[in-house]
Amino acid sequence: MKGRPIAGFHAVNARLKHAPDSIVALYVDASRRDARMRDLLARAEQVGVRAIQVPVQRLRGLAGDVVHQGVVALCSAEQPAVTLPDVLSKVSATTLLLLLDGVTDPRNLGACLRTADAAGATAVVVPRDRAAALSVAAQKTAAGATVPLVVVTNLARAMQDIREAGVWIVGADAQAPRTIFDIDQRGAIAWALGAEGSGLRRLTRERCDWLARIPMVGRVESLNVSVAAGICLFETVRQRGAA
Repeated sequence: MKGRPIAGFHAVNARLKHAPDSIVALYVDASRRDARMRDLLARAEQVGVRAIQVPVQRLRGLAGDVVHQGVVALCSAEQPAVTLPDVLSKVSATTLLLLLDGVTDPRNLGACLRTADAAGATAVVVPRDRAAALSVAAQKTAAGATVPLVVVTNLARAMQDIREAGVWIVGADAQAPRTIFDIDQRGAIAWALGAEGSGLRRLTRERCDWLARIPMVGRVESLNVSVAAGICLFETVRQRGAA
């Protein structure tokens, strides 16, 4: 049976709550009968999704290396693929993009999608190469997030298109002279972030309109990219709310 697998109670419950019609098949561990499993089965029954009890070996085959916790759902695409031209054709003062450069850990990608969704971002943009794919692990971490993931062939070129569409790009850079609080973010904004440690690549940094740093007052020198994304995106939310 075809479908994209998502695994774990949190991810599957989120799909049952937000998009039950996208579930092609739901498989559960036949030997697990605890309260958490009963709650999930009850929710599945309420939304008309039939759970199929299978041996745990079948779940391992579906979930791969991801911890499945006894539940795996095969899902169809929840929404059609969104392209960068789709996003840029609707640019407004409320446009908020997250550009990820060199984020190769699928769990970091999933966490960034979840953070971007919480901040009301328009889309998350990633390059096709040198980036994590929307794997089972990424989907599990991103549980509940519906923000579009836009994949581009060349991130630097895409950034030029984004700027020409009227979106200012702010790059998060630990060495920048200005902080994220010094940048006016009340218009259309795209945040560009690199992986923890390596940061933005040279070409990506050069395509930014501004560079800004998160002020760090403790001993920690860098933050996980999803944490940094949350701080930057919600500073934009704060400024817009204040305005």
